[in-house]
Amino acid sequence: MADTVDNRLAKRRRWFWDKGIYYALLSAIGVLFALPFVWLISTSLKADHQLFVMPPIWIPDPVKWSNYRDALNYIPFWLYLKNTLIITVPSTIGMLLSSSLVAYGFSRVQWPGRDIVFILVLATMMLPYQVTMIPLFIVFRNLGWIGTFKPLVIPAFFGGPFDIFLLRQFYLTLPMEISDAAKIDGCSEFGIYAKIILPLSKPALSTVALFSIMAYWNDFLAPLIYLEDDTKYTLALGLQQFQRQFGMEWAMLMATSVVITLPIIILFFLTQKTFVQGIALTGMKG
Repeated sequence: MADTVDNRLAKRRRWFWDKGIYYALLSAIGVLFALPFVWLISTSLKADHQLFVMPPIWIPDPVKWSNYRDALNYIPFWLYLKNTLIITVPSTIGMLLSSSLVAYGFSRVQWPGRDIVFILVLATMMLPYQVTMIPLFIVFRNLGWIGTFKPLVIPAFFGGPFDIFLLRQFYLTLPMEISDAAKIDGCSEFGIYAKIILPLSKPALSTVALFSIMAYWNDFLAPLIYLEDDTKYTLALGLQQFQRQFGMEWAMLMATSVVITLPIIILFFLTQKTFVQGIALTGMKG
């Protein structure tokens, strides 16, 4: 009996040193990263006289929920939300379609110079957006697209190098025997892509979709460059407009920031398992 108790105590000690400290460290890091968002929410619910007091007030008293109502009334929030969705939804769909198709060609189809072209595609990731910003603006201006949503949506239908890379890495993990069996049954390359590869690629596609949604939802520079009419502004530009016009209304500014940030956080937590799975699987084969 004594030996059994000693063994249990030894296992608990090993668990503490192997797992307990590890989880405690991760929890501490998680709390540290969550503090800015907690402070953002706290500030959004404060009265003006509680904003800059020392020591800081973490729990507002009283809680001013009216800051959210007033903030959304100060700017045409629903118009900006509609414009953001007009850009984000079709751009995400275009990125998924184009990147998955290009990645299929780089991973499942043999053709001369495939690897060289893929390296060139990856090389474009080293070009900062500031380098291509002016040439792209000139191209879109000559096309007559400035002041419309076209420069923000249509380029997504030509794929993104990082998304192509992620999907290619995932496709390489799928056995080629699946494609060979489909070809024997008379299935075309596009049929293999649409009926076999895409259904098997849900984790990777979900990862690309989440990256795209975050990028287009939070994008500030591109809408600032290409949109001229206030009625076409996105949420990111609307937040900047609010800060420029009502910069001293810190509580309402924080409330607007919470409303804009919250959908992305909720989306991440809802898709966290699929997102992590997709990231893990895309790095299994080179």
